[in-house]
Amino acid sequence: MTDQVLIDRSQGVLTLTLNRPEKKNALNDGMYAALGAAIEGADDDRSIGCILIQANGDMFCSGRDVSELGAAPAAGASASTQPPRFGSPLVHALARSGKPVVAAVNGRAVGVGATMLLHCDLVYLADDASLTTPFANLALTPEAASSLLLTARIGHARAFSMFVLGETVDAPTALAWGLANAVVSPAELHARARAAAVAVAAKPPGAVAATKRLMRDVEAITARIQEEGVHFTAQLRSAESKEAMAAFREKRKPDFSPSALGVS
Repeated sequence: MTDQVLIDRSQGVLTLTLNRPEKKNALNDGMYAALGAAIEGADDDRSIGCILIQANGDMFCSGRDVSELGAAPAAGASASTQPPRFGSPLVHALARSGKPVVAAVNGRAVGVGATMLLHCDLVYLADDASLTTPFANLALTPEAASSLLLTARIGHARAFSMFVLGETVDAPTALAWGLANAVVSPAELHARARAAAVAVAAKPPGAVAATKRLMRDVEAITARIQEEGVHFTAQLRSAESKEAMAAFREKRKPDFSPSALGVS
């Protein structure tokens, strides 16, 4: 599974490259675990001053692997007697990371491919990039604390249109809305993002870490991840979600009418 996430450490930067281009870099459980472990490990590694997330292929990330999503019984809930901990290892690692995170986004970023960017400190987009969070299309709810972070960033109306209408945001619009730092050509993207990551890694680490802590309410973010997980799990088990997943697999339009869902 490690070949689906390439890991490099150089110039004070931990570079994580999504490497499942044949599946449009859809994240499976192994990739979530590898990314989460690498990001968590960086917190205790004094040689790492910054984390860079990028992707191989023509698409940054198509979201979670839908085949695993449909099979997930409780969207990350634990089987222990303790209350379930919702959210993926990647999401929790990003939410709690003390190291700055830079993202280089080419092509489409869908679902968690887009919401993970809300946890990044610097985001660079190729001019062919687009962001989509079509959770309602799959009868699901926002995750990764995006209901909190995206709304705070771009406002209720814009966030609602992304979550519920599934509207796609192109790179220039994302820049104008404050979701990115710059839009560059695809050929320049990785070099531009890496230069920024190297520059961050060269800064005084204590000052950088304190600045990041002051700018993010980690407890509020993790609490929202948990709250979202409750609703996400309920929806994942719902008749609406079963119909949405079936329609996705069968390449047809879903029918959410009461008669089709067997409700009165």
